[in-house]
Amino acid sequence: MSTGEVVTPKPAPGAGMDQRIIAALGSGERPPRASAVNSSLTFGWRALLKIKHVPEQLFDVTMFPIMFTLMFTYVFGGAVSGSPKEYLQYALPGILVQTIIFITMYTAMTINQDIEKGVFDRIRSLPVWRPSLLVGALLGDTLRYLMASTIVLVVGVLIGYRAPGGFVGVIGAVGLLLIFCFSLSWLWLILGLKVRTPNAVMGMAMMILFPLTFVSSVFAPPETMPGWLQSFVDVNPVTLLVEAARGLMNDSPDGGDILFVLGASAVLVVVFAPIALRMYNRKS
Repeated sequence: MSTGEVVTPKPAPGAGMDQRIIAALGSGERPPRASAVNSSLTFGWRALLKIKHVPEQLFDVTMFPIMFTLMFTYVFGGAVSGSPKEYLQYALPGILVQTIIFITMYTAMTINQDIEKGVFDRIRSLPVWRPSLLVGALLGDTLRYLMASTIVLVVGVLIGYRAPGGFVGVIGAVGLLLIFCFSLSWLWLILGLKVRTPNAVMGMAMMILFPLTFVSSVFAPPETMPGWLQSFVDVNPVTLLVEAARGLMNDSPDGGDILFVLGASAVLVVVFAPIALRMYNRKS
């Protein structure tokens, strides 16, 4: 029996929620996918934001450079050159190189921490250029290297260092160092993707970096070392990097050393970047 009433069908469960979501998102076109450059810069900015939220990360690029510069100058200066000020003229380019090379290992630790916390998997699911996470991390770290370089140079100037090569020589040395460290960081990315924990990453990196930096011309001329040790020091890549930076800062650039550093940087990228990217794509 009809009562003349119009029955309005009830909306399906969740239909009202769907409409609200659509209204919130709007009906405009989907924004274009970020380019490789934009996504890499975004992840580079992410690396810098981590410093903002965890300021303790600046410890390695602020306190370490100050500590290394003061400690090595005043501990070794009198014994090696007769006075800390005279020794500083020789040692500061080496201390600059050693400080920044030590900081490069934090690239591996950062990517390893992202994997351990699950952030790595979330980022890989985003519709962006796949290598942008790695490239962005390296760009962010390069700014950290620049910051640490500036601190070493400022402290050096305050305690008496003067670069015979002037501002241009210093900029050239820092630029060469940043290029090499950016390239070296691809090797540390492989280590960060392979090793299970950040502590293991630091241990393995230290085992590689300590002999390379201390058994070099960072703190003393190779001519003062035993012949068997000098043979290793002369072919140590860190020695060649130090000598290239020292030559630029002392207004006596060596074209051979500079070309070696640039060539070695290119080889590091060509060899290790594809391996790091392949491991990144296969990481589960």
